[in-house]
Amino acid sequence: MSLDAFPDRLSLLGMRFEARHGVLAREKLTPQPFEVDLVLRADLATAAERDALDATVDYGALFDLVRGIVEGPPFDLIEALAGAIARAALAATDPALVEGVEVRVRKPKAPIDGAFDTVEAALTRRR
Repeated sequence: MSLDAFPDRLSLLGMRFEARHGVLAREKLTPQPFEVDLVLRADLATAAERDALDATVDYGALFDLVRGIVEGPPFDLIEALAGAIARAALAATDPALVEGVEVRVRKPKAPIDGAFDTVEAALTRRR
């Protein structure tokens, strides 16, 4: 099934955290900023009709889930961090409601010798 099966989306965009991810030793010593977007592909029709939290995903709980991963034990790669977020988000949500997730992790202070806005790993996972 493609993610287009559930065209509705529930998004948490621009979540900001301080964490210690990176390959270099100094990146694990000093917290640096990370930004995360989490987009759930879900069937939101019942929630739109019923106006009830039990018919959708609690985005406050998802924020706490993401924060726990980002601010938790360090990863070397932002790709691995994004993968952990995607796996956890799918595990924490109802399979009948959420078909897949898109995760973007940005590292605006990556140790690159040059001018840039951010480094980003983006991935899509589905059940």
